[in-house]
Amino acid sequence: MKHLIVGLGNIGSEYANTRHNIGFMVLDQLVADAKTTFVTDRYAYRAEVRVKGRTLVLIKPTTYMNLSGKAVRYWLQQENIPIENMLVVVDDLALEVGQLRLKKSGGDGGHNGLIDITLTLDTQNFNRLRFGIGADFAKGFQSEYVLSRFTSLENEIVEPKLKQAGEMIKSFVLMGAEKTMTLFNNK
Repeated sequence: MKHLIVGLGNIGSEYANTRHNIGFMVLDQLVADAKTTFVTDRYAYRAEVRVKGRTLVLIKPTTYMNLSGKAVRYWLQQENIPIENMLVVVDDLALEVGQLRLKKSGGDGGHNGLIDITLTLDTQNFNRLRFGIGADFAKGFQSEYVLSRFTSLENEIVEPKLKQAGEMIKSFVLMGAEKTMTLFNNK
């Protein structure tokens, strides 16, 4: 059984380790823990991780955030993975730094990556792991905030949550969304 795990972010050193790239950071941690690497492939950096007989196809789209749907659609079709076996890891301004929430569907919350995936797939019914990045910015400075790096204090919160997000992904693959939400969403 295959699952597509999508980490949202932007390619390029200027975006590395920014709040908006938390999806990339979660997948980077998962790949490092599995002692494998990403390879450049069509529309994405791609890696495979095996978890108890299940194959996780991990992608970090190289299409930039606003065109994430192109990579998602391609890899769903290429790997013949049903949408219910897809999980999108995304930054979320509505959650405090480090808060993790798994959802089975929902709106885009104004997030350009989710907007493009929703438009490209023509549905909001896909799983997403929301990783809180906080919202400590003045009105009109959202873009600057999401493209900024975490403070050293925030990094102390974020670092262990990267591993917890990986555990949530494994739980999603092995036990499904409902059980994973029950186990992790209130922690």
